[in-house]
Amino acid sequence: MKQVQSVPKKRVLTSALLFALAGPAWAQQAEPQSASPAPAATEQADPTELDTIVVTGIRASLESSMNLKRDAQGVVDGIVAEDIGKFPDTNLAESLQRISGVSIDRTASGEGSKVTVRGIGPDHNLVLLNGRQMPGALLDGFNASNSRAFDFANLASEAVSAIEVYKTGRASNPTGGIGATINIKTARPLESGPLMNVGMKTVHDTSNGNLPTSLQGDDFTGEMSGIFSQTFADGKFGVSVSGSYQERDSGYNQAHVNAGWRTHFGGEGGWGAIPADSPSAENYPGPTDLYSVPQSFGYTINSVQRQRTNGQLTLQWAPTDRVTTTLDYTYSENKIQQQRNEMSVWFNFGPSESAWTDGPAAGPVFYRELINCTDELNESGIYVGCADLAVGGGKGATRAVNESVGFNVEWAVTDALDLAFDYHNSSAELGPDSDWGTDGSIGVAANMRGDTTVYFDNELPILNIGLNDVVGGVDPSQARPSGRRYVNGYSLSEVEQSRLDGRFKFGDYSDLRFGAANTEVDNRTAVGIREYADWGTPLGSPADWDDGIWQIDHMSRYFDAFSGHDDPRFTSAFLTSDMERLRRALGDYGDLTTYPSEFNSNDLRTTEKTRSAYLQFGTGWQGRIPVDLSVGVRYEKTEVTSSAQVVTPTLVEWNAPNELRTVDGDKAFTTLTGDYAYWLPSIDSKFQLTDEMVLRASYGHSIGRPGWRDIQGGLVVNRNVRVNGGSASTGNPDLKPLLSKNFDLSWEWYYGEGSYVSATYYRKNISNYIDNGAGSFQDTLFSLPTPIGGEYWNAAVANGCGEADGQCIRDYIFANFDGQPGVDSTAGTAGIITGIPGDPLTVFSVTAPGNAGSHSLNGYELNVQHMFGDSGFGVAANYTIVDSDSLSYDNAAKGPQQVLIGLSDSANVVGFYDKGPWQVRLAYNWRDKFLSGQYDGDPADPAKNNPVYVEEYGQWDVSVGYKFSENFTVQFEGINLTNETQRLSERHKNILFYGTQTGPRYMLGFRYNFQ
Repeated sequence: MKQVQSVPKKRVLTSALLFALAGPAWAQQAEPQSASPAPAATEQADPTELDTIVVTGIRASLESSMNLKRDAQGVVDGIVAEDIGKFPDTNLAESLQRISGVSIDRTASGEGSKVTVRGIGPDHNLVLLNGRQMPGALLDGFNASNSRAFDFANLASEAVSAIEVYKTGRASNPTGGIGATINIKTARPLESGPLMNVGMKTVHDTSNGNLPTSLQGDDFTGEMSGIFSQTFADGKFGVSVSGSYQERDSGYNQAHVNAGWRTHFGGEGGWGAIPADSPSAENYPGPTDLYSVPQSFGYTINSVQRQRTNGQLTLQWAPTDRVTTTLDYTYSENKIQQQRNEMSVWFNFGPSESAWTDGPAAGPVFYRELINCTDELNESGIYVGCADLAVGGGKGATRAVNESVGFNVEWAVTDALDLAFDYHNSSAELGPDSDWGTDGSIGVAANMRGDTTVYFDNELPILNIGLNDVVGGVDPSQARPSGRRYVNGYSLSEVEQSRLDGRFKFGDYSDLRFGAANTEVDNRTAVGIREYADWGTPLGSPADWDDGIWQIDHMSRYFDAFSGHDDPRFTSAFLTSDMERLRRALGDYGDLTTYPSEFNSNDLRTTEKTRSAYLQFGTGWQGRIPVDLSVGVRYEKTEVTSSAQVVTPTLVEWNAPNELRTVDGDKAFTTLTGDYAYWLPSIDSKFQLTDEMVLRASYGHSIGRPGWRDIQGGLVVNRNVRVNGGSASTGNPDLKPLLSKNFDLSWEWYYGEGSYVSATYYRKNISNYIDNGAGSFQDTLFSLPTPIGGEYWNAAVANGCGEADGQCIRDYIFANFDGQPGVDSTAGTAGIITGIPGDPLTVFSVTAPGNAGSHSLNGYELNVQHMFGDSGFGVAANYTIVDSDSLSYDNAAKGPQQVLIGLSDSANVVGFYDKGPWQVRLAYNWRDKFLSGQYDGDPADPAKNNPVYVEEYGQWDVSVGYKFSENFTVQFEGINLTNETQRLSERHKNILFYGTQTGPRYMLGFRYNFQ
């Protein structure tokens, strides 16, 4: 829909037209806002002499995005809001995936969270807010986070006017994004002028209904947003205020092998390996084939409640035509509460039966562990020989807060010289928001499990449990609590930055941009754990616990989007837990009512101080083929100071059949330093082949900084120890960043109003690649004796216990050596055995990163956007091909590899109708299989150095809007219409890591514009 109106003097054009006209005539460069002074006040014609055409709607948004691409220097893509408060998607990541070369990583609940650009993962894409570097805060389970990625789920889209994706480097942009630099632009009152609208929406997330009643939230939740912008004093002063509040109650259900897979070569020994001469292993892998055995298998049902609050206040004052000052404050809060029930089994690698696919990376057709579950009850009322079915659960809550305060002055000193000063102080903090911590878990065991089989040849793996002649299935009367753990994860990142930018314009339509900046990034990532690790030894007898804590349910009904969920082999019955009631009942078994206030596991603190300066010369000349050229160089010098909490273990305790742990001694911080400096050249050229055709060629250098754990300042020991040893990690603050040398060649044909075709080739040569295994080693470190393979252990094995039968060995040791050094059957909840002098020393596998190797990747981006005349119909589509043989994972090889996370092809198709009062958009997003990590467990455990792939995924979304009047619009949206599921697998599709079901989400709302 088009609307014609007159605008008073000094009122800048709305965002749709502004993108098309903002660049100067001689070198139209789309710069991040606040990155350099805006010359519009001195270069644009007086708007009082023109009628401004304000174009709104889907078509206008796509046309404005096309103009941004066409007029930019270098390869730039973007999304422009249809109107302020009407960004195309409620989640910014969901919108970004519509851009060629941009793919998203989804949270377990199905929402877009982080972005991968051109095959470069989220850690190496820099996110700016109005040209300013934004901090990010993420958690990583039981470890300090290594990630620098920005979580887009924390930001609502209502106040966003545009997103710019700079795919080629330029000297004037901050460094850190070797995939892309992504600039989020918000409304400015002196640009947007008078504006006031409100919106309300109701959300129906069908995944909430696919949960047990005790876990469900509300079927319908609300969202509201509003923005107010006004100018005063003849356009010299402007105020804008925006805010939004959103609630979402949802759920997701997962099948998983979350303890990871143990991978071996055929015929190879070791813990978890199947003997080569086993007659019960069908199609046993050959000696050069790899095969993987599951450490565990289970299902979880998860509820998620989220409350997201966003707000921004912007004040602008332009006392003269040459000076504009801006003061802004941005706030976001994202509160998430989660609760889960689970059903899982643990494999002890005893006698087994199995069948395997062909190599070289063999997956299990089925894996069965043989368990002699008898009808005999012991004195505690437990069936002798039966293993436990774990049916516990957990709760947790997090609160993420992002704040940014910024001040900017733009000064047109003369007609030739512009200067700008920008300062901001921004922070991102993420931590616990309940007395369960970020993740609290209580184990519950029902000892009724006999032979246990998992069939992995279906989309959804099927669990089958053999029962004795008495037990008909799981029942509350069999349940007992077991281990408990409360985790306090914490992340805080702060960025303080001062910048001075300038631009000098020459009389021949050339210009010189220059600037300097001082940036300090302080990052802390820490984890505290309070645990009773008696997971394998449930507390008391079943009669000690109130059966009303648990209810029988059936797991199969929560996975109806997966084929095979109704398989008759599925042992589907499990117990749901009343988690609050269960925790209260556990009061006598240890004070675990709150998460730990101290960070007793990991605590990493890092400061990066960077000084930078740049020069960028832009010029152009007319001729048979007009040319625009921009040449620049940026200098970056970074000093790194990193400290890590180091805990000295004093003892190794064996406290349950499958659980060993270190006992902490003294704690101290160690500090290491490092530094690096780089000159980063860049050149962009643009050739206007015809009035409609553009050819671009760009070359530039960019850097991607190492992760926080990679540069940690000391040795961090994992408190959990396995039968085959312990693990630890150390960092290297002197690591060099990834250095990418980038080449781009792009052809674009703008053949009609709002229509174009483009093809881009790019190549990235990446050096200083960080290999997490480059400096790895094994050592006894602290000379801690382990009872595994020690004097008492050997006596038990010699008297009939199998080496994999931890319970038998412990029972023998307590029966024959209780009270002797290292043996105390009364300690803890299940007795403790420690190593004694003469026993083997605990071997720790230590991971240490290093810079190693150079690699390259190539890619192609194809775009088409076509408007079917004045019919209202249009289509936008893109396809991205990414290839790198040297950075791909070799599934037939064992151990860490130099790989690139996130490398995948992707495609998007958007069809729309925009005419009269109707706006309809149908979008399909597809992403090919990609590598998301190369560890499915402890990185220091060589058997768990396994690739994790996200399998191919496609999703349909729709939106329908109807404009009842110039002021009132109703909008309907549907997300994941076909209820797609997601799978993460490893070397073979049968080696499942996670399979997730969410569900469609529907939204209905309105927006009222008071203009």
